[in-house]
Amino acid sequence: MTAIASSSNAAPPLSKYLASTEKKTRDKAIKTLSVFLSDESRDEIPKFEMTKLWKGIFYCFWMSDKPLVQQALASELADLVLTTPNTSSALSFLNGFWETVVREWNGIDRLRLDKYLMLVRRFVNVSFRLLLRNDWDLKTCQDYNAILTNEGGPLCPTDGRVSVGLVYHIADVYLEELEKVLRSSDTDTSKPVPLVTLLSPFFILAARTPLGTTFNHLQSSLIEPLLSSYEDDPRARKRRRVDTSSQDTYPSILSNACLDDASVEVKLSTNLLRKKILRRLFEVASHAETRDANRRKLYALWKAEKEDDDVSDEE
Repeated sequence: MTAIASSSNAAPPLSKYLASTEKKTRDKAIKTLSVFLSDESRDEIPKFEMTKLWKGIFYCFWMSDKPLVQQALASELADLVLTTPNTSSALSFLNGFWETVVREWNGIDRLRLDKYLMLVRRFVNVSFRLLLRNDWDLKTCQDYNAILTNEGGPLCPTDGRVSVGLVYHIADVYLEELEKVLRSSDTDTSKPVPLVTLLSPFFILAARTPLGTTFNHLQSSLIEPLLSSYEDDPRARKRRRVDTSSQDTYPSILSNACLDDASVEVKLSTNLLRKKILRRLFEVASHAETRDANRRKLYALWKAEKEDDDVSDEE
């Protein structure tokens, strides 16, 4: 087999080896890539090289078969993010992933869809691990949010290429994967997770999406379960017909969250954080960029949740 090597300090291993029909060649290419990314002395990969690299990685995963092989490869690919010692380079690698997923998603056939859903879940998880490694640094969180919401990102409200199914899946797994990361970390000594900062891409998408179905999915799968988990009074949750068992769904998030900036904020009580999340939704609804139909829905959601808080206080 031809030796796999990088021809330049800035250029990653050739993508043709990653997309080889031979599993041994693909496996060796991934290991070579891991060594390349872990080199602290290398230059940052140029965007056009990153695009080529990720096309090769995407089809490397495309060629993988058998569930256990796919699971192992998905974890190995996601862990490449943490192999990269420089945060800027790691974010660039994540940006390459999301742009490739958005570009290629509609071409994934039904038989391969499940494994790509798993891959997306792994990358949502490793993104949180990268942010945790940086102590939830505000700028790093904002830079990652920009990757998600800018043109080419999976949560961009104006990019017509983004598959609705991809948006739904990210919304479905986002809080689950954040909970897993917090549960597996030393949350007693780490800085609090800036919950609203991490969720701002979804709030922006809810405000600006032209699709009513997308708004409804974000509300039912992410926003309402989150608010419900912060509801102290289970009777209020029953009035809204929310699953009362969901209060235990995100215990690590509930006990280790602040609002926006982990470097200056402390962990907030569940009741106070819930009120601040509601306030932030109200503020997002009032933005000039918010679509009128979405503004009405956000105000209605805010009003219903606020009224439940008031009734709970009276009771």
